[in-house]
Amino acid sequence: MTLPSLLDFDPDEPPRPRRFRVPSVVVRVRTLWVVLAAGAAVLIALAAVVVLGSGYSYGPAAAARGATAASTDPARARAEIRKIQAELRRLVPANPYVVVDRTNNRIYLRRGDEVELTALCSAGSGSVLVDEAGGRRWVFDTPRGRFKVLRKITDPVWRKPDWAFVEEGEPIPRDPGDRIEYGVLGEYGLYFGDGFLIHGTLYERLLGRSVSHGCIRVGRDDLRQIYRSAQVGTSIFIF
Repeated sequence: MTLPSLLDFDPDEPPRPRRFRVPSVVVRVRTLWVVLAAGAAVLIALAAVVVLGSGYSYGPAAAARGATAASTDPARARAEIRKIQAELRRLVPANPYVVVDRTNNRIYLRRGDEVELTALCSAGSGSVLVDEAGGRRWVFDTPRGRFKVLRKITDPVWRKPDWAFVEEGEPIPRDPGDRIEYGVLGEYGLYFGDGFLIHGTLYERLLGRSVSHGCIRVGRDDLRQIYRSAQVGTSIFIF
């Protein structure tokens, strides 16, 4: 007993119980027995499965319903693939056509299997505008499907629809002349129906983003090439 502990010693204080530590060897032996017992149980269960079976029967998989001979015959499968490819080539327009990828905001000018132009564009934002006063609602989305160029326009003029004024918080004008806005659609426009065009933009820095109200915005130089190649009746595929 050291000097400080001797000075602090109280003879009237009952002795404190001493903790008994289990030797580490005993703990390890007990742990080993638990592991051995668990392993023995697993081995017994596996032996029972081997002797008695699992209760399930196994056999060759049945042929898929609707499977055809061509799906199991490589030669016939290749013939069907060639037939489908021929049908697809038949559907490709002989003249130049336009393809728009709305998701990635890309526009392509193609001729047959050749790609003549790949460019950034801006498709519809998909945002929703609600006119609380009039109870109207607009969704600014670019339609999907196959379309055709219905009209080619030089220096297109934007006749602002009602939603443009609602969006800007301005009153809807009664005079049709107050709806006209020049120079915002670029040099050219390809009209493909229901108010939608492929046209230019003042905001080329935003190309590659979904920011339009539904039309397809294209940069000036790319639009010039598309406009030269496209004619009335040219197919436009939007997906």
